[in-house]
Amino acid sequence: MASLCYNKGCGQRFDPEHNTSESCLYHPGVPIFHDALKGWSCCKKRTTDFSEFLSIKGCTKGFHSKEKPPEPFSQGETSDNQKAKPVEELIIQGPKSAEKMQQERPSSDEPRQLLPVKVSRSLEQALEKLNLSSKDEALEGSCARETTAQVRVGTTCKNAACKVIYRGPESNTEVCTFHPGVPVFHEGVKYWSCCGVKTMDFSTFLEQPGCSRGQHCWAGKGDKKAVSCRQDWHQTSSQVVVTVYAKNPLPALSSVKANRTVLEVHIIFEGNKIFQAEMNLWGVIEIEKSFVSMVPTKVEITLCKTSCGSWARLELPQSRSHSCGEQEAASTKEPRAVQEEDSDDNLSWSEDEEEELEMGIPSN
Repeated sequence: MASLCYNKGCGQRFDPEHNTSESCLYHPGVPIFHDALKGWSCCKKRTTDFSEFLSIKGCTKGFHSKEKPPEPFSQGETSDNQKAKPVEELIIQGPKSAEKMQQERPSSDEPRQLLPVKVSRSLEQALEKLNLSSKDEALEGSCARETTAQVRVGTTCKNAACKVIYRGPESNTEVCTFHPGVPVFHEGVKYWSCCGVKTMDFSTFLEQPGCSRGQHCWAGKGDKKAVSCRQDWHQTSSQVVVTVYAKNPLPALSSVKANRTVLEVHIIFEGNKIFQAEMNLWGVIEIEKSFVSMVPTKVEITLCKTSCGSWARLELPQSRSHSCGEQEAASTKEPRAVQEEDSDDNLSWSEDEEEELEMGIPSN
């Protein structure tokens, strides 16, 4: 019985008993359609007419084949296969209610940790140009003593290089190891005027142990000018960035502490001025991933959120956020003088001057 040959370009019927290696003339390649030309990949003949393309004789001799080539999958079969695949279930959790967030919120009394500080090269250059050893801006001064009852638990010693935290009256009996001198920055070298241990690395300079022993200072030096500074904040889905605009902050004498819900800022900057604030944060942060960046014009505090999402505001409505400058303005008998001091730190210079400071270019 005659069989149909399924070789491309043949389509003839043949007798399987008389099938030889030269019985079939076919195309072993594949059809090609390009720029209106039609042909086979196995031979060079091309045509623009489809009927002529179908009548192109084979270019290779061989045996006839009665095996039907496999058909491509139809669209229906493909859709059925896709439907048969298991679908992964994606569960999206909605936002938590304010009551639930308040119940799950960590205590604000948790111990506060110092956040790591990153100092820009432009700030290092700006500090080198400051005459920190002058009498007008000397950082030395008598410690403003407070009674034990006035010192709050969690307060950090204000002596330079001492990182001891007040835990109770027993902390007053401990010996304080600190630097009584001032930080010196000269031609890339950093050291304390009291001991002269020099280093090129800023992180190493900040970690230098004190060279003198004495009593802890919980209230800070009495010669600082408490001021308020302009603040701002912005956020992404995973971070909150708090910005304090203070000109030429001093990393060796400043500190930023936080626990998971509270941020405590203590910044000393050019002019022997001090800015302090405490913020009861809206959300919860991860201390290990948070850090501080200092440049000549500002201090940026990057706080990592524990869960992605948007904060409605930076602080809780009942937050007791404050700065020493605001307290001083409320209690002093000369509010006009305090107002003038605050206006000096609004830092309302132009964007061009801010870029020059960040690049280390001195202003006229």
